Amino acid sequence: MMENLFRRRNKGRRILDEVQRFDTLIGSRASVQGMIEAGDNCIVDGAVKGDCRLRGALVLGRGGRWKGNIRAASAVIAGTVEGDIAVEHKLELTGTARVRGSISGPVIAIATGAIHEGEIHAQGRSAVVRFKDRRKQDGE
Repeated sequence: MMENLFRRRNKGRRILDEVQRFDTLIGSRASVQGMIEAGDNCIVDGAVKGDCRLRGALVLGRGGRWKGNIRAASAVIAGTVEGDIAVEHKLELTGTARVRGSISGPVIAIATGAIHEGEIHAQGRSAVVRFKDRRKQDGE
């Protein structure tokens, strides 16, 4: 799944177009409980119960589950989140994202098919962008 996210780098509009590498990985069979603090980019395909503060980007894969609040520089959410998400730069909800909680950041992009239950706090002058995700997913 994650290799498909890196297959096409395009015009730099998407969060993953700017990420060079990931240093932290929580695999699909892993379960983590507690506070996560990191200065690097992180991929989560497993389950997390707790809050996080990341100075890098967070990618929550399609099978990833997060119960707690997320604070990151940027985030791509393709899995399920029960909690608030606050980013410093960009937040992208893919078409498979399921979020129950408030989302906030200066740039928020929501793909067709994403489900969000909660408040949206777009900071600054930017509006929420709705888009059709053209990146291929597994099995397509």
